[in-house]
Amino acid sequence: MPTKIPARVQKRIAQQLKKYQATVADARRRDINETDTAHLAMDILCDVFGYRKIEEITSEKAIRGTFADLAVTVGGQFRFLVEVKAINTELKDAHVTQVVNYAANLPADWVLLTNAARWQAWKVNFNKPIAGTLVLDVDLCGCNLKSRDVADLFAGLSREVFTPDSMSKMFKTRQAMSRYSIAQLLLSPPVVTMVRRELRKLADGLNPDIDDVRDLISDHVVKRELIEAEEAKAAARAVRRLSRPARAVKIPAPPPIVHAPQSVGLEIPRDV
Repeated sequence: MPTKIPARVQKRIAQQLKKYQATVADARRRDINETDTAHLAMDILCDVFGYRKIEEITSEKAIRGTFADLAVTVGGQFRFLVEVKAINTELKDAHVTQVVNYAANLPADWVLLTNAARWQAWKVNFNKPIAGTLVLDVDLCGCNLKSRDVADLFAGLSREVFTPDSMSKMFKTRQAMSRYSIAQLLLSPPVVTMVRRELRKLADGLNPDIDDVRDLISDHVVKRELIEAEEAKAAARAVRRLSRPARAVKIPAPPPIVHAPQSVGLEIPRDV
């Protein structure tokens, strides 16, 4: 959840989301077209997220010979793009590719893909090939207004709360708490070793091989998709980094202490 959400922002989001749940449901029934959906999405950006129409929300943002539906800029600082589809259009991978490519040409770290009812926040990854990571996915009509996802999306990307640092922190937190990260932790050496130790307590003489325990967790406990998906690879790299022993840092020896030579008094013989 984003930190330090002003009380007035929380109140605005709760009140406006409740209102727009009914508005969006009605628009779904009427099956409004893409142009009308874009107007509805802009109203939500203003009333829920808190952005100022025209001054901070640009329609038809020109990007290298093409146009993104909406772009949000505050105080001259670009924040994110918004790509809008007709309200009853299912959001698909092709739409994600479209808006991520727009973002890559700006460049932009964050994009929203929406049909006014469903809101998705994507983090743009500038590795090769450029791709997007789905971070938040909220169905406005069916969501619990008090849920963490609602707070992270509508408050986290709001006018008052959004900063590059806050979004980076939220992204890392959600990645760490993802099902892919949990799956990789279950397969990590410390956890597998702990499970093997506890198994040995369950039956006299039971002494399973560590590799057998890991295979058991991998094959019969954790779903295959959580191990084989692209997101799982990133989670595995993060867990491996945690498992690496810290490298010893060689501390140079302090220089030897050199004592200043003591002066020796010479006895000068007196003249006889």
